[in-house]
Amino acid sequence: MELINKKNKTYTQVFQLFTEEEWTKKEGKFNKNISPFFTGKKNEVFINAHEEGVTYFIGLGKSTLQNFEAQQVAQKFSQSQKKNLQPVPTLLLADFITDKQFEEFVKGLLIGTYNYPFDKTHPFWNAKFEIHFENVSQKKLNAITERVTALCNGQIACQDWLNKPANLKNPDIFNLYLKNLAKKNDLKYTVFNRKKCEELGLGAYLSVNQGSAYDAAFTILEYKTSVKNAKTIGLVGKCVLFDTGGVSLKNPDNMHYMKSDMGGATAVLGALIYASEMQLPVNIVAILPITDNAISEKAFLPSDVITAYNGKTIEVLNTDAEGRMILADGLSYMAKNFKTDILIDLATLTGSSVRMFGDTCGALFSNNEELKNLLIKTGDKTNQRLWNLPLWDIWKDDIQSDVADLKNISMKPIGDCIIAAKFLEQFIENHPKWAHLDIAGVAFGSVGYAKEKAATGFGVQLLADLIENYH
Repeated sequence: MELINKKNKTYTQVFQLFTEEEWTKKEGKFNKNISPFFTGKKNEVFINAHEEGVTYFIGLGKSTLQNFEAQQVAQKFSQSQKKNLQPVPTLLLADFITDKQFEEFVKGLLIGTYNYPFDKTHPFWNAKFEIHFENVSQKKLNAITERVTALCNGQIACQDWLNKPANLKNPDIFNLYLKNLAKKNDLKYTVFNRKKCEELGLGAYLSVNQGSAYDAAFTILEYKTSVKNAKTIGLVGKCVLFDTGGVSLKNPDNMHYMKSDMGGATAVLGALIYASEMQLPVNIVAILPITDNAISEKAFLPSDVITAYNGKTIEVLNTDAEGRMILADGLSYMAKNFKTDILIDLATLTGSSVRMFGDTCGALFSNNEELKNLLIKTGDKTNQRLWNLPLWDIWKDDIQSDVADLKNISMKPIGDCIIAAKFLEQFIENHPKWAHLDIAGVAFGSVGYAKEKAATGFGVQLLADLIENYH
């Protein structure tokens, strides 16, 4: 897709955008028979075929639309009209939209080309497809192209890895991909295998990995900017490539969805791709503790007592609460070995957050008011919403163990997403600006491109926006 500031004499394909108010103003200029079919409502599309070609009337809804709504409309349009669209120079008509709304619209057009497995067969990826838009200067259009391309690369990588079936993304395969990505995007890449993890004392991570047929891969990716005194952002993503629940076996009915248990890691991956391709003036340290949670004669057992990287001991009451084990070591390794201005972990962590919020938002926990407010604001702006929940010390009582410092779940059938956050807080080594995002309900769900539940890409735009504007 190329964005060009020009207008040809004739076009065989035109995208004309309307809000409801704009349509009311302009409908008189068009064939009066169109009005019963089109009113400018959000996601309405009317295809007007005429001698010269085809004009798509695209409804954006009310004129008070938020920027992300332009992206939503474009994404749906891109998915639903794929068979009709032509890879030709296309005129975009929309005098009333802001530069930002235009950028979001273009972003939606490209994100809407995603299907699994991703390929570039959609007409929008054809070199002959151009969008001609006179309302924005060519210099700005070039900058928009760069940002949109980098974001789509990140989001598509996120969705593709989350959607892959378990046998196509075992730890070796995913790690090789990260190694090659690091080379391509100039990232520093470090990986610790089982032997190295044992030497370092990453016991909580290893407890989950010990049942795996694959070697450990505790992976660190670093993006460094050349800008002096830049801020450093620490990201930890839960990366359980497939979660059987271990010995505390999950119900098999929906177990095939557990290929999605790396949603925290793929959100981090997408944001890292965006930041490195855009050469953003920040430093990023990303830790992805990669493993599966398998059943074998070596798998960890309920009642095991594990020593984590920071020396705390954990009584394992349930092997399906494995995400918090690997995050515990990820967080304390980050806090002890890197100096970060903010520390954020993301995880498809608990069924509790799904029962609470469904697919409307992620659960947010933070020990810092400023970071909490920034995340909520960024979530509202990108439509990847978060809702803040308490980290009161009273919840700590529920994870006290008789045989260890902590236990990995409380046995009460309430508030598990809060219990999990409280557990993780014991491993941030007093980091003053930490946030935990439980995205279990939002990373994987109903999407326009698939019949079954699939990857939503949640977290990529949230983190990308946060990183880009964090100074």
